[in-house]
Amino acid sequence: MKNLTRRQFGKGVAAAATASALLPRFAFGEPMPSPLHYPKGFLWGCATAAYQIEGGAAADGRGPSLWDVFSHTPGKTHNGETGDVADDSYHLYKEDVKLLKNLGVSTYRMSMSWSRVFPDGAGKPNPKGMDYYNRVVDELLANGITPYITLFHWDTPAALDGGWQNRATSKSFADYAAYVTKRLGDRVNHWMTTNEFICFTDLGYQIAQFAPGLKLPPAEVNQIRHHAILAHGLAVQAIRANTPSSTQVGLAENAVVFVPVIETDEHVAAARKATRLGNAPFLTTLMEGKYPEEHLAHEGANAPKVEEGDLKAIGSPLDFVGLNIYTPQYVRAADNPMGFAVEQAPSSYPHMFSPWLTLGPECIYWGVRNVCDLWKPKAIYITENGTSSDDVLTSEGRVEDVDRVMYLRNHLTHLHRAVKEDYPVKGYFLWSLMDNFEWADGYSKRFGIHYVDFKTLKRTPKLSAEWYKATIAKNAVE
Repeated sequence: MKNLTRRQFGKGVAAAATASALLPRFAFGEPMPSPLHYPKGFLWGCATAAYQIEGGAAADGRGPSLWDVFSHTPGKTHNGETGDVADDSYHLYKEDVKLLKNLGVSTYRMSMSWSRVFPDGAGKPNPKGMDYYNRVVDELLANGITPYITLFHWDTPAALDGGWQNRATSKSFADYAAYVTKRLGDRVNHWMTTNEFICFTDLGYQIAQFAPGLKLPPAEVNQIRHHAILAHGLAVQAIRANTPSSTQVGLAENAVVFVPVIETDEHVAAARKATRLGNAPFLTTLMEGKYPEEHLAHEGANAPKVEEGDLKAIGSPLDFVGLNIYTPQYVRAADNPMGFAVEQAPSSYPHMFSPWLTLGPECIYWGVRNVCDLWKPKAIYITENGTSSDDVLTSEGRVEDVDRVMYLRNHLTHLHRAVKEDYPVKGYFLWSLMDNFEWADGYSKRFGIHYVDFKTLKRTPKLSAEWYKATIAKNAVE
């Protein structure tokens, strides 16, 4: 008899144990767990971002963005990789719409390249850039897919003097929002102003991980943050002024998700307090129309300079809040002025292929619950949720990303709890439709449910695409 290694022996024992554990259920009629059904009309979709998938960096008059400049700067991205070609969705968008249709999704969250529409960020628009987005929207609608459009997903036009350091950028963004929504508003009814403030403010201007790659002092960073949320507020006003009254306006924000270490009243209250203060510069200020006093006191002389009318614009009422949710931050109640303390995860804490992507699927429930309990938004969408994986294309042409399926199944199970408890969750956008340019990580991290060969640009459905298609068809998680 062939000798078995400990691992081989263990696999055999585990398989036998699993089989024997399942047999009694079939033998004695014990019911299997029921599927977790979502409400009728729940929206299932996928999400992407312009710079990550479009390519066509200089096609048809598009101007460079800060990400074009950053990715072409040596040492800024993995192996110096850029979004020049990415998935070439600029030319292959019809193929990508077919991927969406095959999944059975009813919605698609996409973003627009500001510098494709306004090559200089302001001034004269580029008709060919606008024509592209008209074609994409028409193709989606022709295939029964509703577009949800994000106006800005980090690709600031490089020609804008000073970028987000300059208050004028906020006004230029509002002008861009007005121009675009006036031309697409007859077919697009759902708009998101911005995506993830902290990624284009703090990561770009404080720690230099993202474009434009600067390290500025706290006072300047706070002013940049203010310009970003002001841009959002002015854009909300511009969209409302240029679209039908039925238009829905919101944003997509990666608010820090604080999860109670134990689900007791005191720790739940601590998570709620942490949510408000931990998101003070961004979501809290938008939802409350003012900076929290605790935040201003903490920043002191570094607090942003606010002009008359700013906070009224920033606090413009929203039709929905989009939440990009990936990981938890655990908190407990504490006897300190804040009323909570953040727990640092031990080095043994599990994570996905991206080291920052720690596991904790309950975060999707608490992200919804904390935001709803604090601010009572009219509607919530999960505008991003997904994971990287060390995907490998097998000789049979398959990608067996069982870890991604595990991640998605667990998150959607916890999201179902929020829906069951009557929090106003209207839809879910999986990140991402396909592998793409993953910012500073270049092409080293794959988040898609379709595998992309970046040499041939061939798209191949992964196991996770099969699983998501089945979930959509059943409107239920099993």
